[in-house]
Amino acid sequence: MSGGGRATARLFLAVDPPEQVCLELAGWARAVAAQTRRAAAAELRALPAEVLHITLCFLGSRPVEEIDVLAQVPCSSATEVGELSIGAPLWLPPRRPRNLAVEIHDHDGALERLQRELVGELGRVVAWESERRRFRAHLTVARVRGREAFPVATGGPIALPATPALHFQPESLTLYRSWLEPTGARYQALAARSLMPLS
Repeated sequence: MSGGGRATARLFLAVDPPEQVCLELAGWARAVAAQTRRAAAAELRALPAEVLHITLCFLGSRPVEEIDVLAQVPCSSATEVGELSIGAPLWLPPRRPRNLAVEIHDHDGALERLQRELVGELGRVVAWESERRRFRAHLTVARVRGREAFPVATGGPIALPATPALHFQPESLTLYRSWLEPTGARYQALAARSLMPLS
């Protein structure tokens, strides 16, 4: 609920990597969390494979009555996404990190084109405005427990193992609802469109 008693939902649009990619990234994140537990006071919590995704548009809290129209957006998008690959680790935000992510390399620029298309369509159907900062494709694999930022700025970045060398075709474009719980966020898929080529 938002102020005034109006029911809202936290929503975002994301592309979903294949299950095997998520499993490998989740395993990498668990190894990093175990390594950093010995090297830093802050503790990383690796995210489970089933919640990993690449966010394209975070809508924030929207009135629940908008869900039906927003559910049409993934299905109406036309841009296809080609091969993506995993890049280097990223601490986000850079100055006071609270998340560990990996870069997503968008080799032909199709993922960024899809993101721009979605921003335009969302603005048309629900008068939503995106953040002004440039889209940077990434996938979050771990979060810092508690309220402290991860201490990478003071002593220099903690050495991390190389990320898995993965290339993949994303499986789907999905509208998700996010439920915040004490154990972490839970995601509910509301609508999806396949991004896999027809065989």
